[in-house]
Amino acid sequence: MSGKNLWIILGVVVLIAAAGIGYYLTSGSSTATAGGGKGYEIVPTDKTLGDPKAKVVLIEYAAPSCPVCAAFNAQSFSQLKAKYIDTGKVFYVFRVFPLRADDGSAEKIARCLPEDKYFSFIDLLFKNQAKWDVEFSQLNPALATPEGVHDGLVLLGRIAGMSREQVDQCMENKAEDERINKVSSDGESRYSITGTPTFILNGTSIGSGNIPFDNMSKLLDTELAKQH
Repeated sequence: MSGKNLWIILGVVVLIAAAGIGYYLTSGSSTATAGGGKGYEIVPTDKTLGDPKAKVVLIEYAAPSCPVCAAFNAQSFSQLKAKYIDTGKVFYVFRVFPLRADDGSAEKIARCLPEDKYFSFIDLLFKNQAKWDVEFSQLNPALATPEGVHDGLVLLGRIAGMSREQVDQCMENKAEDERINKVSSDGESRYSITGTPTFILNGTSIGSGNIPFDNMSKLLDTELAKQH
């Protein structure tokens, strides 16, 4: 993935940025704390997992349509969650940094679901990019399915328990466009984000891409040691 164009059309999201990269999975808490003071701020609308009182905060900026994000989700996130998030060592924050308008639509559907279903729906989006993601279709035409973006997202929304009408209503939510745009612009101005996934550890960027779990683990262990 390459290229980066921020586009905002009457509040309709989205930042088109270069770079491919990955994301994550499963269910968890979405309770955020007012936060930070060390180069980051946790806001009430953040989707989070783990202990808000943890001394190490890992923020991931990702896009549901990003194939590298999907790879990180599949290859590393479950280990990250088990070793660091579920044990209370790391407070994890997930933020959508749209690469295209479709990411904003997917994020709006996820946020229409009950709080405890948000992360499982993001995981569903990653695992089923073939059903709705334009980029997946371009990169893997033989594997893509014929639903198209809208019908593909409706299909996944229905799998999650929503009706077609509910999915359409969620995607038309203009207030969410404004929030998504703000997350994108803040990430770009604060951390110079140009692609996904990008990881912010206690307020400092530790890089972008499908970071192998062993590398991520070393970075987290080093930061945890500093806090003791």
